[in-house]
Amino acid sequence: MQQSSTLNRYKADRLEKTRTVGLFKMIAEDLHCALHRDPAARNRLEVLLNYSGLHAIWIYRITHWLWKHKIFLLARWLSQFTRWVTGIEIHPGAKIGRRLFIDHGMGVVIGETSQIGDDVTLYHGVTLGGVSLEKGKRHPTLEDQVVVGAGAKILGPIIVGTGSRIGANAVVVKPVPPESVVVGIPGKVVIRSQHRSDDLPDLHHDRLPDILEQVFSRLHRLEETIPDLENHDRTADDEGYWHDSDFSI
Repeated sequence: MQQSSTLNRYKADRLEKTRTVGLFKMIAEDLHCALHRDPAARNRLEVLLNYSGLHAIWIYRITHWLWKHKIFLLARWLSQFTRWVTGIEIHPGAKIGRRLFIDHGMGVVIGETSQIGDDVTLYHGVTLGGVSLEKGKRHPTLEDQVVVGAGAKILGPIIVGTGSRIGANAVVVKPVPPESVVVGIPGKVVIRSQHRSDDLPDLHHDRLPDILEQVFSRLHRLEETIPDLENHDRTADDEGYWHDSDFSI
C-alpha cells in the first residue's frame, strides 16, 4: 500500500515519456549541475573534458534511443564500450530523467528496469540492482532529488521517495518514504523530523543517524531503572568500546 501510494505521488508516467530536451540544452544543464554539485569543478571546459559520469550519461542517451527503436545489439555493445571506458555501466533500457550527476562514477551499475527522476546524484560504487529472474520491473525507482552515497546498494523494484538520502554503503531492500535518511545493512529508514527549506540536493551523505548508539543509550537508561541490574556497568569506555556484554550473532 505504501509503495503504491508513493508511486502515485511521484506520477511514474513522467519517466515513461520521452524527455523533449534539445541536445545542447541537455549538455548545458548537465555541465551546470556538475559545477553546482561538485566543489572541485572549476569551469565548464574542465567538466566537459574530464567528467566520466557525464560522458557515460550522454552516451546512455544514445543507447537508450537505440534501445527504444529496437536496435538492441548496437545499444548493448555501445553501453559495454562505455563501461570499459568510464567504469560506469548503464543499461540502455533504464529510464533516466534530467540533470543526473554521477560523481567520480567508477563502479556505478544501473540495471535495465531502473527508473531515475530529475536532479538525482549518485556517488561511486552505487548499484541499482535486481533480485529476481522474472521479466518485468525488477530494479529500483529513484524519485526526484535523491542522493545515493558511495557504495550504497539499492536492490529490487522498490521506490526511494523524493528528497531522500541513502547513506554510504547502505543496503536498501525496502521502500523509502519521501524526505527520509537510510543507514546500515539492511538499510534502516529514519524519516526527517524537519523538511528541507529549499530544493537544493542534500549532498551531506556523511550525516547519518547512529541508530545502534541510540539503542544502546536507551538500553542503558532502561537498565538503570531495574534494581537487579543497577550494579552492572554496561556503558562504553572512553574509546567507545562496550564491555561486560556478549553481542555475539
